[in-house]
Amino acid sequence: MKDNIVRDMALAPEGLRRIDWVKRYMPICAQIEERFRREKPFAGMRIAMSIHLEAKTARTAMLIREGGAEVSLTGCNPLSTQDDVAAAVASAGIRVCAWHGATGEEYHAHLLETLSCKPHIIIDDGGDLTQILCDERPDLAENLIGGNEETTTGVMRLRARAREGRLPFPMICVNDAQMKYLFDNRYGTGQSVWDGIMRTTNLIVAGKNVVIAGYGWCGKGAAMRAKGLGARVIVCEVNPVRAVEAAMDGFAVMPMDEAARIGDLFVTLTGCRDVVTPEHMHRMKDGAILCNAGHFDVEVNVRALREMAVSAFEARKNIQGYTLESGKTLFVLGEGRLVNLAAGDGHPAEIMDTSFALQALSAEYLAKHAGDLPKPVNEVPAQIDEAVALMRLRAMGVSIDTLTEEQIQYIESSNG
Repeated sequence: MKDNIVRDMALAPEGLRRIDWVKRYMPICAQIEERFRREKPFAGMRIAMSIHLEAKTARTAMLIREGGAEVSLTGCNPLSTQDDVAAAVASAGIRVCAWHGATGEEYHAHLLETLSCKPHIIIDDGGDLTQILCDERPDLAENLIGGNEETTTGVMRLRARAREGRLPFPMICVNDAQMKYLFDNRYGTGQSVWDGIMRTTNLIVAGKNVVIAGYGWCGKGAAMRAKGLGARVIVCEVNPVRAVEAAMDGFAVMPMDEAARIGDLFVTLTGCRDVVTPEHMHRMKDGAILCNAGHFDVEVNVRALREMAVSAFEARKNIQGYTLESGKTLFVLGEGRLVNLAAGDGHPAEIMDTSFALQALSAEYLAKHAGDLPKPVNEVPAQIDEAVALMRLRAMGVSIDTLTEEQIQYIESSNG
């Protein structure tokens, strides 16, 4: 195995403590790990993972390794990698290529190093591994069976590639599983975004005008939590159906041009670019706070803000202030990167227990069905979704009813 690329191996003990903490609250992964340890579904396989490198991810990489795989791990965002966790995983025998605050060139080099193992399966978050294997280094995909995609942005990129005929291997959209988007995207994002904002700013949410850009499942979660914290919530949308839903959920709905004038705090969750532009920024109040919870740092146009500012300064850790020619100052959290990870610890462990169970079982499905997946972009099999739901219920101490044979026959009968 090649050398690890981490910041400081001396940080490993603290990282191991963090991993041990989340393991206590990830019982579904523990159950899967016990079976994987016996059955070794990934024996002889190499699996490359690019995902937010923190304690829950590390726990998942260890689970995959217990299934017999040789695992190579890197981050999917330079600011979400935690150096102590990276060192801890490396100390446990998994190859790691990542460190916090990597430059664009370093980040790309880490991705390439991770793929240099010529993996059989990839687990991607945002689509960077997929992009490299398709467009830059197809030679590294010579053993590839397929892969999983974790997040909304990555699925959007996959579907675009498939439409263009530029996805030569099958991928499973873990993000689109019900047990992912209904809970990770809504409850996980909803809690972790506000955890990141509040710990970074040390400001109250109650009474503020909070602008939520995007009312998909992540936006729904962030809006719901903002409302619960006492904010006046404004939703900006381009999808008319989602806009109707936001209005009927009790939120004000308006274009960003209007919301920019009255918002105190802006959160983007769209997966698109230029959601907040210089035109919007010029309309904003002095002291307005901007942050992003989409995968890439293009939703708030921080580069344009930086160019038009007459001065910039660090207001607090993970808060950059930009003073405009008009004299007002706007604040950006976490450089416009994912605020819940750039300025926080990401989703709660119990939420990621569900999402990473889907990842592990979908990877196992790929290993068992190599060459059998019919399309470039595939859904998580319904039986995996349901199995994870049942494991989650058991972990919560909840039981449910089951249909009798007569009820099943009634539902399936055309006679009613």
